[in-house]
Amino acid sequence: MSKNNILEYIESHKDEFITFFQKLIQTDSYNPPGNEKNLAIEIENYLTQDNLRCDVFEFEHNRANLIAYLHDDFSQKNLLFNGHMDIVPAGNEGDWKYPPLSAHNKRNKYIYGRGAADMKGGLTAMIIALKILKELQFEVNGNLILNAVADEETGGSMGTEWSINEQLKDINVDFAIVGEPTGLNPLPKAIILGERGHLQLKIIANGVSCHASMPNMGKNAIMMLTKLIQHINEIDDRIPEIKPPLSIKELKELISASFPSKDIFERILEDQELLRSLLNSLTTFTKSVTMIEGGIKENVVPDKCECIIDFRLLPRQNPKYIINVLKDLVSDLGLIFNEENEKTGKEPNIQFEIFHESEGSYWEEWRESKPLTNFYEIVENVYKKKPFYLLYPACADAHYLRNTGYCENTILFGPGSAATAHSVDEFIEVEDFLNAIRVYTLFAYEFLK
Repeated sequence: MSKNNILEYIESHKDEFITFFQKLIQTDSYNPPGNEKNLAIEIENYLTQDNLRCDVFEFEHNRANLIAYLHDDFSQKNLLFNGHMDIVPAGNEGDWKYPPLSAHNKRNKYIYGRGAADMKGGLTAMIIALKILKELQFEVNGNLILNAVADEETGGSMGTEWSINEQLKDINVDFAIVGEPTGLNPLPKAIILGERGHLQLKIIANGVSCHASMPNMGKNAIMMLTKLIQHINEIDDRIPEIKPPLSIKELKELISASFPSKDIFERILEDQELLRSLLNSLTTFTKSVTMIEGGIKENVVPDKCECIIDFRLLPRQNPKYIINVLKDLVSDLGLIFNEENEKTGKEPNIQFEIFHESEGSYWEEWRESKPLTNFYEIVENVYKKKPFYLLYPACADAHYLRNTGYCENTILFGPGSAATAHSVDEFIEVEDFLNAIRVYTLFAYEFLK
């Protein structure tokens, strides 16, 4: 078998692949509540037609993880494809041009639907790559493992983390690809080497209510929380300075490698505020107050107010340390921090509730990796453009693979644009989806032959 055999096979079966992709988009796997089992069953039915080993591991109501293999021997090189089955809710469906689970195919150029980019496009391409290698009777000196997971959109502990701690724990993985969308239009495709950490924290102020005509009789929870928010930037001076894994200068050099010249890149950078913001976010610790709620009536001093703050951390920044620094800040502002989940008596206090907590990660030795160099060349040949290496401004399940030492040689690469993920009228370009199939299959062929 040769590369040409693979490319010819994909070309002759592309209509079948597009139809299967649409079927997966049309399958409800909204999280919350989860429903990943719906998708796992569709994947299992598709793969077992070719006698591929496919195991579905159910948990809770209608939820599941899936692991499939090229064969049952894991004693040699192992390549892992990881992709999540869950998708975020669609929101108000009336805002969508096409129904979010319709998988509308527009002129065979774009497919619309919730999860099209994030990340049923990448997951479907990985599933198909496994199927192609099986159908073409690919002789290997290793194994390809597909891990389709639940729970990524709500933290990943019941998906990727569970998989590597349980069903995959005794398998040594040499290289891993997480199929998140890595298109950053108008730039070429990115190959992601690391991602930021994430801490979503609800902060609750418990005050004492009273009539607004006599405010001194109570303790205004809105003012308590406002005081903390006004001083939130002080934590920057309280946390240890962490050097970003790649400086802005290094990031510029990596991106400019895909341009005809550095001068052209610098001119584009000057015109593109989004790109400048991206570079800044990849080198800094950031925080955003994203929600706030308080008060019950216009003439009542509120006894409760709460907000959500979204922190994005650099690799090696520990979310727990951020929380401890915030507790110290609460105390220094003359407020009382309450470790309990419920208010103690009538004493005004501040509470924290963690919504999401994950550390960032980074593949330190990527420059020395021959498989990564090979992957880069395959992407360049398939997409007809030089890709570039970058970090991810958001979080991803890759940190479970890298930070635990399970497989530090992990990258993110997938079809779709990160900008369309979670958006109304989410879509993916059909050719981008087909190119991802080509890249995944050709790389697996090269890695395992």
